[in-house]
Parts: sequence; C-alpha cells; structure tokens
Amino acid sequence: MSPLPDPETATKRVTDTAKKVRPEWLIMIGVCTHLGCVPLGQKPTDARGNYGGWFCPCHGSHYDTSGRIRLGPAPLNLEVPQYAFTSDTQVRIG
Repeated sequence: MSPLPDPETATKRVTDTAKKVRPEWLIMIGVCTHLGCVPLGQKPTDARGNYGGWFCPCHGSHYDTSGRIRLGPAPLNLEVPQYAFTSDTQVRIG
C-alpha cells in the first residue's frame, strides 16, 4: 500500500463505521480530488484509466475500482461519505 499517494486498503474503504452493514457496496463522491472535475467510468463506453476504475479527463488522474488514486495529480482517493442503509432498498448518505 505504501506506493499509493493516499494509502488505504480496499477493505477499509467499505468496512468503516456504518458501512459495515453492506461491505459489498462502495459509495463514493464522484469528484476528482485534484480540481473537482467529474471522472469518467460510469458508462460502459467511458475511459476507465490504467486501473479499470475511473479516469479524470481534465488532468489525467487514474483511480482504481476502489476509488483509490493510483496515477496523476490528484492527492487523495475519491471520498467515501458517511452513509447507512436504512432498509434493504434505501441508503442515507450524509
């Protein structure tokens, strides 16, 4: 993990606090941590960068499938907000 700009295991990103309820989910804020652009990767045809996750076309940041910054100028991983599942079909974010 040490070569990552913002070291954090994929497991930690989905198992902190309220997130323990559904570790198979990863809810993130889709805003690049460099200058606030919206990374590509939501659509099947989008560029996903070198690590198969998200790619910011503004300045070239590459995020992996856990939203961790792997390459480019972004200093931090994509943010994982506080959230809690309130039922089997609803999640409260914030």
